[in-house]
Amino acid sequence: MSDIVKIGKVTIGGGNPIAIQSMANVDPHDKQALIAQVKRLADKGCDIMRLTVPDMEAAETFGIVKRELVTEGYDIPLVADIHFDYKLAIAAIENGADKIRINPGNIGSIDRVREVVKAASERQVPIRVGVNSGSLEKHIVDKYHGVTAEGLAESALDNLKIIEDLGYDNLVVSIKSSNVKMNYDAHMLLTKGTSHPIHVGITEAGTLKRGKVKSAIGIGSLLLNGIGDTMRVSLTADPIEEVIYAKEILRTLGMRPSAVDLVSCPTCGRTKIDLEALANEIEEGLGSMEERLLREGKPGIKVAVMGCAVNGPGEAREADFGVAGGQGEGLIFSKGQILMKVPEKDIVPELFKLIEENVF
Repeated sequence: MSDIVKIGKVTIGGGNPIAIQSMANVDPHDKQALIAQVKRLADKGCDIMRLTVPDMEAAETFGIVKRELVTEGYDIPLVADIHFDYKLAIAAIENGADKIRINPGNIGSIDRVREVVKAASERQVPIRVGVNSGSLEKHIVDKYHGVTAEGLAESALDNLKIIEDLGYDNLVVSIKSSNVKMNYDAHMLLTKGTSHPIHVGITEAGTLKRGKVKSAIGIGSLLLNGIGDTMRVSLTADPIEEVIYAKEILRTLGMRPSAVDLVSCPTCGRTKIDLEALANEIEEGLGSMEERLLREGKPGIKVAVMGCAVNGPGEAREADFGVAGGQGEGLIFSKGQILMKVPEKDIVPELFKLIEENVF
């Protein structure tokens, strides 16, 4: 089991729930845009937000954003993403960063790293040591004749040791590759050499379509092996999608409460209704309902969307509620028992009316 680290109000490691992270992608100098985006992601279930700090103006903006969010009731931990300039790391800490992310290898001399560690130590701000396949040190690349899992793990452990040797162990570590197999192998090696909490993800995973698949396999395989204390799904998309899909991964693995299980048939020649559109509409409605179910402590529900009225209710008899499409009409059923037949246009409203009456 990994060590425990507190990031603002969020505790990771030591068997605590896996925290979901995302990263702001708006102008780091635009406080209003940052505040709006952080609030939006926090409302959707993001536990920790990372903001890039490329210059001193952004460091000052970071502090303003932090204070205004707290004033508005959003005490979500903010992580400062730092590259190259150690002074920016110190400034971010002074401006209220709950954690900083650095790569000691690109911060500069050991004296500069020492100054960052000193500032973090004074305020007990955790440091995330981050190593990516695209930023691996030249001597590591030369040693392994390219970017390898062994090189990623060695770089991470070397960089952790730099800070540990300075007497600071309030650390989180991350190693990320866009190569899913390399990412997996690197983590297998990393865990043999450290007990610090690990932030997992697939870097530069890609677009919404491709990135979801790579992230599900890459992150899911690690979590199933007990590796990972906090995670980010990195997508070329609205960051809200990162949070939504991270929650879906955790719920699918049984690592986060789930109040809705939606099953739908793959369709066949008997299907006489636009089942894809019907399933998507019901899924969207259930997404909003799930938050309410969790909030009110209601038991979870299983909903089936079947394309055939001939055997749909029978195949999905274990579902709490379900629909089966027909020619211009549909059956609404519960636990395999048909309750009513309704016109196609009324399937969705009647289904949700039924759920509302029997669950809430």
